[in-house]
Amino acid sequence: MRDLRVAGWVVYLEFERWRVRCSGCGGVHVERLDWLAQNPRYTERFALHVGRLCTSMSNKAVAELERLHDSTVKDLSKLYMQEQVRRAGRLRPRAIGIDEIAVRKGHDYRVVVSDLDQGRPIWMGGNGRTQADVEQFFAQLESKASDGIELVVIDMWRPFRNAVRDKAPNAAIVFDKFHIMRHLSKALDQVRRDEYKRLQGKDRSWIKGQRYTLLSARENLTLEGRQALKKLLAANRRLNTAYLLKESFGQLWSYRTERGARAFFERWKQSLRWQRLEPYRKFAEMIERHWDGIAAYCRPENKVSLGMVEGLNNKIRVIQRSAYGYRDEDYLGLKVIASFLPPLPENARLHPH
Repeated sequence: MRDLRVAGWVVYLEFERWRVRCSGCGGVHVERLDWLAQNPRYTERFALHVGRLCTSMSNKAVAELERLHDSTVKDLSKLYMQEQVRRAGRLRPRAIGIDEIAVRKGHDYRVVVSDLDQGRPIWMGGNGRTQADVEQFFAQLESKASDGIELVVIDMWRPFRNAVRDKAPNAAIVFDKFHIMRHLSKALDQVRRDEYKRLQGKDRSWIKGQRYTLLSARENLTLEGRQALKKLLAANRRLNTAYLLKESFGQLWSYRTERGARAFFERWKQSLRWQRLEPYRKFAEMIERHWDGIAAYCRPENKVSLGMVEGLNNKIRVIQRSAYGYRDEDYLGLKVIASFLPPLPENARLHPH
């Protein structure tokens, strides 16, 4: 039986266990030892050690370090993470974020639900991004837990909205700012493409190769990038107008009343007049169709961090890479959820009775 190393030496334990035949049931029972893991080839403290290593290292690196098979590391890691999730308690979220994440190429998505108050994902599943996929999350909640959900942050994808309205009718729906701004960035990029087609010669050369410069946040640009952006905007009036309109639109989420937000949006739409920015006109129409989910953020009780869902997704992508090679989606989902939970204490039990 494998145990923790001592002074760098790999340690194996050899011992005997009692086997007792029960005169009542006629069955044979084996002595239970608290320090054994569920896998009888390892002590519980060794399983805890491997699981803790997997929280900061890839499974492959842990297997090489401890001279274990990849499947063994995966099994011990799963025991560790299952205990983390058990200790986290029952799911009774107040504010959740729902988004999808690609698990492999070819538009193969899974739904990720996050608890925005705790700042961590609490469920990952489904087989796509349909209404039925989101409803799987609500189905595994305890009775009446859906009634306690007061706020749901989602993108403007209709199946997500329908699922929330059906399963959590008391919840306010807020559309995610970063998904909306992504639509506006696409509109700006379309203006850039249209200008490139319209212009000739030197006027076109200012635009060529500047997509990243134009679409990136100014604070993320290098000094050289900022200088290139300045020259580009000075050379093309329409792109300059489109860029300034995009930068100013983010102010919409700073208003504390729907009336103030609406007045700002009306002024922003007025700025589009006579500018011949067709992609921006279509964007404004989309905002009109989804205004309720945008204005809902103005209410004080709905003020949550809208960047949290996107930030969690970026962390999840890093976790996906560390679990690369495993096709067990239950394991991947467990890895995603447990990675945001605190590590287990030194004296934790991985199979409490």
